[in-house]
Amino acid sequence: MTKIYNDPAEFKNEVINGFALAYPDYVARVPGASGFIRSGGPRAGKVSLVIGGGSGHYPSYSGVTGVGFADGAVLGDVFTSPSAEQVYRIARAAHGGAGVVLAFGNYAGDRLNFAAAADRLRAEGVDVRIVYVTDDIASAPAAEADQRRGIAGTFTVYKIAGAAAERGDDLDAVERIMRAANARTFSFGVAFAGCTFPGRSSPLFAVAERTMDFGLGIHGEPGVRSDAWMPAAKIAAALVEPLLAERPEGAHRAAVLLNGLGATKYEELFLLWNNVRPLLADAGVEPVMPEVGELVTSLDMAGCSLSITWLDDELEELWRAPAHTPAFRRGSVRTAAFERYVASEETVAVDAAAQAAPESERAAAVVRDALRAMTAVVAEHEDELGRIDAVAGDGDHGSGMVRGLRAALSAAEATQGGLQTVLAAAAGAFGDRAGGTSGVLWSLFLRTIGESLGNDQPVDPARLARAVRRGAMAMKDLGGAELGDKTMLDALFPFADALDTYLAAGSALDRSWAAAARSAVEAAAATADLVPKVGRARPLAERSVGSPDAGATSMGLILTAVGDVLARHCG
Repeated sequence: MTKIYNDPAEFKNEVINGFALAYPDYVARVPGASGFIRSGGPRAGKVSLVIGGGSGHYPSYSGVTGVGFADGAVLGDVFTSPSAEQVYRIARAAHGGAGVVLAFGNYAGDRLNFAAAADRLRAEGVDVRIVYVTDDIASAPAAEADQRRGIAGTFTVYKIAGAAAERGDDLDAVERIMRAANARTFSFGVAFAGCTFPGRSSPLFAVAERTMDFGLGIHGEPGVRSDAWMPAAKIAAALVEPLLAERPEGAHRAAVLLNGLGATKYEELFLLWNNVRPLLADAGVEPVMPEVGELVTSLDMAGCSLSITWLDDELEELWRAPAHTPAFRRGSVRTAAFERYVASEETVAVDAAAQAAPESERAAAVVRDALRAMTAVVAEHEDELGRIDAVAGDGDHGSGMVRGLRAALSAAEATQGGLQTVLAAAAGAFGDRAGGTSGVLWSLFLRTIGESLGNDQPVDPARLARAVRRGAMAMKDLGGAELGDKTMLDALFPFADALDTYLAAGSALDRSWAAAARSAVEAAAATADLVPKVGRARPLAERSVGSPDAGATSMGLILTAVGDVLARHCG
């Protein structure tokens, strides 16, 4: 397990601080942001490659920030997408005037948060492209390659794109090359033991003694199948054969990575490579500058993955190109004298209190009470929500929601003004601190409710019900989930429907809300029978049957807690 930590909630921040102190010649911490840019700041006229994702994967992502690789790296909490705000801050700091490529593994939270940051940058005139990596063959069939998640193959794809940007390719070319590298990259992994979050006493998943899981993810997701223990020669064959099955016609040169996931010793990896290399040779594969070692880890997971990127002449040149980063160095690079980069922050003060009607200010006080109740109930059930989420996901739903709600409450308590202003502050803080899919969706939900209700009108039951439904629709549109996909929407929409029904029948707001919340709790429990169709749980869909969705469960808890607050205020 992860044994060195102080406060588990501050694990990521302390890691970032320590990394900045260890490698000042390579990276510069962006003030007010969870990440780094190359020391010396962006190079004028150069395309900037900004990569990122959850912490826990070192040397991805900060460890490969430098010459010939990434220009910026943004990190979320452990196994959690960075927030849109953090992505924006790092990308803005890394931008050298020639455009930005945002790159990440194909996970729902990353796609939502990086997309939101890209929209904000484009509104400011920055040309932004998004490329996400889809190398994990275990997570979807070849016919659905765009649904595959990104694992260790991200390393090769980022390296090739970073080299293209370093040699001066324009934004169109860097995007084209990166997409080509991704389309020719395939990975498959095996786990011998699960990983453990800082502060936790048990791993996210367990592998039975004398067995191994094939097809694991890098966020603590278990494999898609279990097998009895086998010697290295058979493990090598089990990794090589499915990758060769997706070999492009005529391909024979390849960048090959044998990647350790955090607890597998280098000696074991070298021994395994001794068995992998002959199998590749027998298949006519020529490895080009292969890498054996820890490249994309998963905290302390015991296991490894094999990645193959099939090279053409252009991709091979870029794979061979020099790089100089804290964790990866190849060839000789010429670097200018490094300078410290300090990102400027532009703030705009708004006298929100003067714009708010007294009725809206009173409603904002109710919002603060509701956030206190929401925070308390989710904190009480944090471990259980994590346990549910770990069945087919990464087990961080409870901790992520607690982080987000505590930040939202703090922001609401520090903000004066009407309901819209207070909810906007809470929404921004929630999304920035929670990260991941829940962070961006809950942030949008709260913000949309606030925008619907405004600062200058009283809140009546009908307007509140409409605001909740608008928030639900906004979440649905952004996340792309449908009812029945086993998400939080499967609790939220039954709540919205029931709230409309009870209010239309003449029931008071507090009673209508309480009854609708019971419908949400029942709907959340019923998600145990559903098969997830989106998000991290999708590759392990069958394993999740029998367990309710963590997001729907927390939604039921929160709606119930808000109902208790309304009962006190309405009474």
